[in-house]
Amino acid sequence: MDKRPFPAWSWSVEQCLKEYNAKLDKGLSSYQVEKQREKYGWNELAKEKGKPLLRLVLEQFDDMLVKILLVAAFISFILAYMHGSESEESGFEAYVEPFVIVLILVLNAIVGVWQETNAEKALEALKEMQCESGKVLRDGYIVPDLPARELVPGDIVELQVGDKVPADMRIAALKTSTLRLEQSALTGEAMPVLKGTSPIFPEECELQAKENMVFAGTTVVNGSCVCIVVCTGMNTEIGKIQKQIHEASLEESDTPLKKKLDEFGSRLTAAIGLVCLIVWLINYKNFLSWDMVDGWPANLRFSFEKCTYYFKIAVALAVAAIPEGLPAVITTSLALGTRKMAQKNAIVRKLPSVETLGCTTVIC
Repeated sequence: MDKRPFPAWSWSVEQCLKEYNAKLDKGLSSYQVEKQREKYGWNELAKEKGKPLLRLVLEQFDDMLVKILLVAAFISFILAYMHGSESEESGFEAYVEPFVIVLILVLNAIVGVWQETNAEKALEALKEMQCESGKVLRDGYIVPDLPARELVPGDIVELQVGDKVPADMRIAALKTSTLRLEQSALTGEAMPVLKGTSPIFPEECELQAKENMVFAGTTVVNGSCVCIVVCTGMNTEIGKIQKQIHEASLEESDTPLKKKLDEFGSRLTAAIGLVCLIVWLINYKNFLSWDMVDGWPANLRFSFEKCTYYFKIAVALAVAAIPEGLPAVITTSLALGTRKMAQKNAIVRKLPSVETLGCTTVIC
């Protein structure tokens, strides 16, 4: 695919036609179309592969607090098993705590995966913005319904009121006194934009300034014109948007909320570990004793059973100190925020991004 930028907006119509060896009254020949397709490919957006379900699930557990809870659930299960073996009880009641922790984490993962899958589906809406067919001039004949994916740079396309633009094109000639396009999807402009054929200077200018260009996905609301296709597929402005969305999804930077939760998890782990160690050491006299002979300890007596007993008490204290419900509460709150945003047509790909948007003070 040709990466060389082609500033069609700052060139005259004759220069643009010469660039592609096209004629305004005949269009491209079949041979030229094949050559252009070999060079530029089909006029369609790339289909990005979604994340596998297993990877989505594993990502939900990539969180400090969740990892702490997994360890807590594992320790709770071992304690419940050991307690059951000692008291000869193996009922479900002994395993309630580890079961509840695991259930919370599973529900947490389900909500996260469901939200991300919904966001992936919503991003498919970009493809629906693409035009399906267009009125194209080829070999001197008008093809009224040529599939939009078959367009190549250099094609001559006629646009009328109500038509959706199939590719990024340079306006060659107006068939009416005025031509207006609705391009809010790209630029955010609320009102239809007046278009013309005059070259725009300089070459480096914003999208809004390119008044002699029409862009894929926008709609003609007034007038009709003849255009030269200059960009197709992923080289169009809407293609660049999809590329940016995909690149953003690959970024691994943590959100402010995730950073705060990881920091909280690290502090919580250190605090709980320290308290457990202190509680265990305070009770050292119950499992370790000795006699003093000439000012020196002698006849050390160590009880492994009592040592294990007090260690279990310290671990039980740690498990009790971990807030099992916190991930579930956070996920539920974020899911509710996502739902409210979805009602306002805002796509949220990852749940923690809701909190990031909440921290935003200025949007330029």
